[in-house]
Amino acid sequence: MSRLGLGLAAVGRPGYITLGRSNDLPAERTPAALSARATELLDTARTGGVRYFDVARSYGRAEEFLARWLEERRVPRQTATVGSKWGYRYTAGWAVKAPVHEEKELSLDRFTSQLAETRALLGDWLDLYQIHSATLESGCLDDESLLRALLRGRGEGAYRAVGLTLSGATSAATLERALEVRVDGERVFDVVQATFNCLEPSLAPSLARAHDAGLGVIVKEVFANGRLTDANERPEDAPLLARLRAVASGISLDRLALAFALTHPFVDVALSGAATTTQLASHLAALELSLDETTRRALRAVAEPPERYWATRSRLRWT
Repeated sequence: MSRLGLGLAAVGRPGYITLGRSNDLPAERTPAALSARATELLDTARTGGVRYFDVARSYGRAEEFLARWLEERRVPRQTATVGSKWGYRYTAGWAVKAPVHEEKELSLDRFTSQLAETRALLGDWLDLYQIHSATLESGCLDDESLLRALLRGRGEGAYRAVGLTLSGATSAATLERALEVRVDGERVFDVVQATFNCLEPSLAPSLARAHDAGLGVIVKEVFANGRLTDANERPEDAPLLARLRAVASGISLDRLALAFALTHPFVDVALSGAATTTQLASHLAALELSLDETTRRALRAVAEPPERYWATRSRLRWT
């Protein structure tokens, strides 16, 4: 694993929730165009030392793009780690403006069918398989037949590790339950992937406990879907951006946001969701950026109440 990972959500499908996205992608977002962009990003990431690559069944054709790149570049097996997710089905039909982009079902049947689909593309490259946006309300953490199937997949070598990703204001409660889950005394989850950034850092104590308990910790949405970047043109975020730029002192906001996430010792991997190689170069540069305590304190001070943060995120448009 590398401290920086590359996620392909932004280039695996034509529509995604990221501010400034219209400036990031080709005018014609055909599968061929996005496959070429994914290849360009993966090449740049590999050259820059990135060794973790993140996809999902719901990221359009991201698994396909990654599998093709791994084969065409003849990437040595020991030099890359691949994680994917199951639970959401992509339903947008390769359209940016679709009535429904994803359909969620955290059932045993969905796991079984999507694992077969993932392995048909990634084969033995699948290292980490994660429940996509697990919640207490879904019941997936109390579904013994599903939990046994997750363990069986790990035991039979379909993947090496079981994970879950978290989203929403109730993530802390979901993670606490996940840490408790056992089947016949065996812990189910090896990895947690969760939203963590200076606007929404509330999960820090829970992630630290998970790390101390031996789980790998991957953080996502470190740029708050573009709100923590110079692409943010939302009028209501103008005061936030002014505060961040005063702290940044000429450093790009995305680099500052990523460096903030990486300063936390419980973070094993922070994901870049770069859609351009320029963005990815900035994210790679964040690995060398050291933040003093004054800067870290100033970034912690911009945090929003979780309920407000997640309400804002729910209003961001697919573009």
